[in-house]
Amino acid sequence: MDQIISTFESDLLKVFKNNLPWEVLSGRSILITGSTGLIGGCLVDALMKNPNRDYHIYAGGRDIKRANERFKEYASCDTFHFVKFDVMYPLNSDVDFDFIIHAASYASPNAFIKTPVEVMKSNFIGVSNLMEYGLCHRMKRFVYISSGEVYGEGDGRPFDENYSGYVNCMTPRSCYPSSKRAAETLCVSYAEEYGADVVIARPCHVYGPNFSEKDNRVYAQFIRNILNDADIVMKSTGEQFRSWCYVVDCVSAILYVLLKGEKEQVYNIADSQSVISIKDLAEIIAEIGNKSVVMEIPSSYESLGYNVVTKSVFSTEKLESLGWSIEGTMKEKLEKTIKYERSRNNNI
Repeated sequence: MDQIISTFESDLLKVFKNNLPWEVLSGRSILITGSTGLIGGCLVDALMKNPNRDYHIYAGGRDIKRANERFKEYASCDTFHFVKFDVMYPLNSDVDFDFIIHAASYASPNAFIKTPVEVMKSNFIGVSNLMEYGLCHRMKRFVYISSGEVYGEGDGRPFDENYSGYVNCMTPRSCYPSSKRAAETLCVSYAEEYGADVVIARPCHVYGPNFSEKDNRVYAQFIRNILNDADIVMKSTGEQFRSWCYVVDCVSAILYVLLKGEKEQVYNIADSQSVISIKDLAEIIAEIGNKSVVMEIPSSYESLGYNVVTKSVFSTEKLESLGWSIEGTMKEKLEKTIKYERSRNNNI
C-alpha cells in the first residue's frame, strides 16, 4: 500500500509548493467542518502534511468512530484535534478559531430524497451558528464551501461567478441548491452587517480518494462497481455535461481562496480540462477497470435525487487570477483514486 499512498500523499505535498502566504497560518487555529467528508477530509490531510506546519487543526464532525478511523495517523499529533459537534446546534467551545472553513453539508442524493428539510436547515443554520461563534471569538476569516449547484439550469454559457440560472424551488430536490444560495446570501449579509471577513468557494463536481460508504454520487457509484469487479451501471443516458475537479486540486483552490481571496467574493473551482458527460465519465472508469458500461433504468424513487441540470460548465478565470493552476489529466487522477480505494479497502 505504501507506493499507492505515496502517490496520493505526493499530490498533497505539492499543495505546499504553491506560491501562497503560508506565514498567515503560523500560530493560528483552523476549524474545518465536515472533516470526514470528501473535501473536508482532504483539507485536513493537506494541512496536516505541511512539512512546515506550525498551526493547530481542529477537525469538526458528528461521527467519532469514523473520525478516529479517518484520522488515525494524526492521533499522536499535538496539533490535531477532533471536535464533535453538529452544525445544526451552536458550537460549545472556548477555542478562538482564527480561520473557519465550513465544508459540512449533506451532499448525497439520498439525503435530498429522504431528509430535504434537514438538508435545508443544516446548510442555512450551520452558517449562522458558526458565524455567530466566530464573531464572538475573534475569527479572522470565514470560508464557506458552497456548490456549483447554485447556478441551476443555464442557457449553455459557461458559468461565471455572476451567473444565475433557473432552480425550480417547488421540488424537494431543490433543497440543496436553494439552501446553498440562501447560505451564500447569509454569509455576505454577516459581512455587511457585522463586518465578518467572508469568502465563498463554489466547487463543481469533485472526485477523489476517501469518499464514504454512504456517498452515492455518480462517480462514487461507478468506482464501487469497479472495486466490486462489476461492470459500470449507468442509470441514465449520461448526456448531462459537467465540470469536474480532483479533490486535491479542489483543496489547493480552497487554500488560495482562504489566503488570497478577496473579502465578500466568490470563486468557482473546477478543472478546465475535465469537462465531460456522465457517459464519458462512465467509459473512462470502465476502461481503467477493464469493464463495460451497462444501462439500467432507475426507479422513480432513485430519480427523485438526480441533478436535472443538463449542462454545468464553470469559468475559472477569477480563481486563476489569484495564481492557481493545476496539471495532469482526469484519467490519471481517476486511476490514482481507484488504486488508492482498492488498496484502502483491502486493508480495512
